[in-house]
Amino acid sequence: MSTDEKPLILSLETATRAGSIAITRGEALLASSAGDAQVSQSTHLLEHLRGALDGAEVALHEIDLFAVATGPGSFTGLRIGLATVKSFAATLVRACIGIPTLHAVAHAAGESRCTVALLPAGRGEVFAQRLAVSSTGAVQPLDAPTHQAPQSLLDKLATLRNLKWAGEGAHIFADAIKARALSEALAFQMADSRVVISSDEEQWTLISSSNVLAVSVAKLALGRARAGDNSLPQDIRAIYVRPSDAELNE
Repeated sequence: MSTDEKPLILSLETATRAGSIAITRGEALLASSAGDAQVSQSTHLLEHLRGALDGAEVALHEIDLFAVATGPGSFTGLRIGLATVKSFAATLVRACIGIPTLHAVAHAAGESRCTVALLPAGRGEVFAQRLAVSSTGAVQPLDAPTHQAPQSLLDKLATLRNLKWAGEGAHIFADAIKARALSEALAFQMADSRVVISSDEEQWTLISSSNVLAVSVAKLALGRARAGDNSLPQDIRAIYVRPSDAELNE
């Protein structure tokens, strides 16, 4: 794909409780929607997809590239999203790019030397990863995604003096993050994704959550496509990080 092309992208994120859909042409957003965290995505996903296509005034067969969040996140949600996108891509013979969910969380939180992306993992635990986000939106992992208790994560990161915190998990455990920052003599603030933190500030910043992560999935997939990624549906794999509850109970 040449850098001047503007592919029509349908992106799907079903790793979080609500999930989201976006349709973009190049960098331009044509339509997007967030789901309902109280309603199973398996019940209304196709309806929401149809609504997004109608809102963008495009047909499914016009899509050039499919993108999907690959996890970690809800086991059931991931399987639904991956199966849906891979079936569309295989049927229409289109490229299909998978984007790690925590990369999308960090991207949505904006430019940063170090963002801690957090998603709830159940049982009071979180999926976590540290990532850097450039001014162009490129995401660089600083460590591998993990599954752990919030207190364990805070103990591990207590010596880092300048962090962004982002994602649903960060908001669920916001009080614990703030308390630890203050106990380490760090400033703490809440801000939106536009804030750029100076590298010499000793501060932890909680970024307001994006409820349409599919937009970041689409933007990251566009970057990958322009770099020559022509993944096929069978190449996409879920990133679970930990075993499912069913596997743990065996």
